Parts: sequence; C-alpha cells; structure tokens
Amino acid sequence: MPMRILPPPGAPRVLAAAQLSNSLGDGAFYVCSALYFTRVIGLSATQIGLGLTLAWAVGSVTGVPLGALADRRGPRGTAVLLAVATGAAVLSFLFIRSYGLFLLTACLYATAQCGLAAARQALLAGLVTPTTRTRVLAHLQSTLNAGLAVGAALGGLALQYDTREAYLSVFALDGASFLLCALVLLRLPGVPPVPAGAGGTPRLAVLRDRPYALVTLLNAVLLLRMPLLSLAVPLWIISRTDAPSWMVSALFVLNTLGVMAFQVRMAAGVTGPRTAARAVRRSCLIMLASCAAFALSAAGSAWTAGTALVVGAVLQVIAEMQQSAGSWQISFALAPAHQVGQYQGFFGTGVPVARTLGPLLLTALLVTWGVPGWLVLGGVFLAAGFAMGPAVRWAERDRAVTADPRPDTAVATATATASASATETAMAGPPGSAG
Repeated sequence: MPMRILPPPGAPRVLAAAQLSNSLGDGAFYVCSALYFTRVIGLSATQIGLGLTLAWAVGSVTGVPLGALADRRGPRGTAVLLAVATGAAVLSFLFIRSYGLFLLTACLYATAQCGLAAARQALLAGLVTPTTRTRVLAHLQSTLNAGLAVGAALGGLALQYDTREAYLSVFALDGASFLLCALVLLRLPGVPPVPAGAGGTPRLAVLRDRPYALVTLLNAVLLLRMPLLSLAVPLWIISRTDAPSWMVSALFVLNTLGVMAFQVRMAAGVTGPRTAARAVRRSCLIMLASCAAFALSAAGSAWTAGTALVVGAVLQVIAEMQQSAGSWQISFALAPAHQVGQYQGFFGTGVPVARTLGPLLLTALLVTWGVPGWLVLGGVFLAAGFAMGPAVRWAERDRAVTADPRPDTAVATATATASASATETAMAGPPGSAG
C-alpha cells in the first residue's frame, strides 16, 4: 500500500510533499476552527456561518483572475506567493477580536486558497505529462487525505485540552504549514509563463466558453457530496436513525482510509475525456445506490441502521473516487494548454459553491424531507452524471473548431522536458522536508 500511495520520483513527489505539508495543518484547522471562532474570538454561530459563506463566495469569484495570473506570471512563483498569503491569513486569525476583521481575514484566506488551488493545477500541468496527470492527482488526493487524518488527530488533542492556548497552537500550526508548503514548492523548476493574448484568445476566455461552463456546473452539482459526510449524514444519524452517535466518526474514518488506499487504483482506467465521462456516469449510479442505503438506515433497529450506514458510506467513497478521477481528467483535457491556470480556477469554483450552498440544500432536503429527500438527491446526482457525457462531447466539438494554435506534439514535448527537468531538480536536492 505505501508504494501505491507514494507518487513517482521528481515533480509528482515534490508536489505531494507540498500537499502533505499544508494538509496536516488544515486537518487540525478544520476540526478546531469553529470552536476557536466562538470561544476565543467570541463570535456567534450565525456570524461564523454568514462570514464563511461570504468569504467562499469572494474566493470563487477571484479564482479565475488568480489562475490567469499564474498563466501570465508563471505558476510556481504565483503558487509560492499564494501559499505565503494563505499562511499569513491563517496567522492573522490569532490577532483579530472583531467581526469586521474576521470578515476581512476570512475573505483573504478563501481568496488565497482558491487562487493557490488554481496555480497548483497549472504548475502540475506544466511539469507532468498529460497522460499521467490523472494518476498523479490520485496520488496527491491520497496524500491529502493522509495529511488531513493526521492533522485531525492533532486537532483532537486541542479539543481534548479545550483551552485558548491549545486552539492558538492549532492556528499557528496551520499557518506554519502553508509557509512550509511555499518552501517545498520552491524546489520545483519554474514553468515558463504564457504571454497575455497568446493564441489570439481574450484574457479571460474561460468566461466565454459555454461548453466548459456547463461541465463546471455539472461538476459543482456532483460536488454536493462534499458536505454530505461531514454535515448531512451526522445530522441524519442523530435525528432520523437509532444508530449510535459514534457512527459519525466511524464513517469519516472509513471514508478517509478508503481514499488513501484505493484512489490511485480507481484512477488507473481514466485516460481521456470519454473514459472520464464514463467514470463520472458510473459514480452517479453508485451514488444513487448509496443514497438508497442511507435512506434505509431510518428503518429498523440500531444494528440494521448501522449496517445500512456502513453500506451507504462504502458506496459513497467508491463513487467519490470515481467522480474525482473523472473530473480531474475532464478539467485538464478540455482546458487550452496556454490557459490552464484560469480554466482550473474556473473549474475549481465548484468547491466553494458546494461549501456555500451544500449545507443549506442538504439539510433542507435530507433532514426535513427524510427518506424522499435521499431519493431526490440520488436522482439529482444521476441526472448530472448522465449529462456529463453529452457536455464533454460538446466541449470536444467546440475544441475541434477553435483548436489551440500550438500543435499538440509541441505542447507534449515541452511538458515532457519540464517534467524531466523537475525530476533532475528534485533528485539533486535533499528529501522533501514535509515528506
């Protein structure tokens, strides 16, 4: 299993080290942030919810221009600066004591996070050959989950102590982890920037790309699975089933370990837009079965409910891995080679949208409607998954008409050269400090 999780030497391994470094801090941050904001800063739950909703809305809007900046100025330098900015925003939470400053800092944090995600994807596209990107991203996802799991355990220690100093330590750890991430990214070679207007396309061409916008919208719908296990299922277990409350933690651990162990294997068969669309379609069929299993947990004894919840969670993590692999391949394959940053910034808006709207939609649908709500949700996933194939084919036809002016062979050669350079650079230096 370690060899499946560990990415190939060179650029992929350095990128994984950077992913691990900040995911450790993020895992602790996610576990403790709500209590820190309430007990240390003194905010109400309503203030926190509104503030974070506004922050992620701002972040989703700024992802595209920051991704375009990565294209024009070079993704490595942009990623390093945004990692530093994210760390600085986290560390700023240590000193704020008013709601206005909380809003400002939260917006800066979400903006830097969304921009960093787009810049990292552009950096990966410049250093890894197109045929191996999905597999490398699967390795990075496994690394992310491993880091989040360890970080969550560290956050659990802070919750156990439940003191101001413990929460401050968690935020300091998260801020330092992003600064370490920036240092790790500096070990990678630079990817040449693309001059503004290259290829004769507008600066923010993705905003006019209707097929890609449709693909992004469908992916955002599918990402409603993100708050499912962290919010909707726990509320469902507590309010609608006879299962013990510790099932919430058990299902989270099952999901994390499942992604760590099997994400790379699940991504192996996804090699192009068509296979990616099929993977997404399969994932939504499995997701429908998962929703049905979760719905069944409302009937019967605690043992029956627990069994249904485990079945639903297993199906959910399989669907998650299939959908992730498919969406990664689609997002890169349909993005012009000279505009990867802005296209990834746009595609990445699905994450803050799911974080913003998902809790409200899922709570109303599942906790209020009950069993029928699960069936409606499964139908929504199924419809979005089956619509992805036609949307991808539309985007491919559109690409054939407005093809990237640079030949594919030249792009592939340049990418392979950059990847080889990254391998030499990574192997020449010491092992990754975060690995």
